[in-house]
Amino acid sequence: MSPDAPRPAAVLFDMDGTLVDTEVLWWQAAEEVAAGLGHDLGDADAPEVVGRAVEDTAAHLIRVTRARGPQSAARVAAELTRTFFAKVAAGAPLRPGARRLLSALEADGVPFALVSASPRVVVDAVAQGALAGVPFAFTLSADDTVRTKPHPDPYRAAAERFGALPGDCVAVEDSPDGSVSAEAAGCAVLVVPSLLPVEPSARRVFAGSLEEVDPAMLGRCVSGALRAPVGESG
Repeated sequence: MSPDAPRPAAVLFDMDGTLVDTEVLWWQAAEEVAAGLGHDLGDADAPEVVGRAVEDTAAHLIRVTRARGPQSAARVAAELTRTFFAKVAAGAPLRPGARRLLSALEADGVPFALVSASPRVVVDAVAQGALAGVPFAFTLSADDTVRTKPHPDPYRAAAERFGALPGDCVAVEDSPDGSVSAEAAGCAVLVVPSLLPVEPSARRVFAGSLEEVDPAMLGRCVSGALRAPVGESG
């Protein structure tokens, strides 16, 4: 990146489906838990599963299976976390271009963090596994804010920890809920869709893969030089 190129104050990376190919593992975990409750997970369930917090997916499964009992939500959420964690621990590959982009940001001195809607136990497992050695300034999990995605709290908290304005940061996301969260916080948003299409908006730039992304592009996202969607949004 040239010295006079626009630079983001920080890059805020989503984890599941963005840096690490865990969305498929999350879907498989939800599918197994749903089957145990007598429900076949399908396309209609996707908006309540992909990119959602554990508690949101658990609540959805309770609704569609009409589960009863005051502890139902806690039990389903715990089973989702346990099943997903086991799959992540068995191995989760990086998304194409992720390692190269992270190395390029490190080389250019652009700080970056992990901002996830997954529980702390899962974030730590991925950070110490598939993302081991990546110099994140910090990792932020669903347990670290009162509300997680699609609310703006995680990205606002991340920008604050960097001592930066959200508008000077760029969030890299793959899901509709994550994109809504980052945009509501005031961040520029680079979307690299995975399982679900993401609608275009004024603050969202699109790329087909992280292989298309470099630090200069992230700087242009923040500066406003890239405002029309790039690549395919679906």
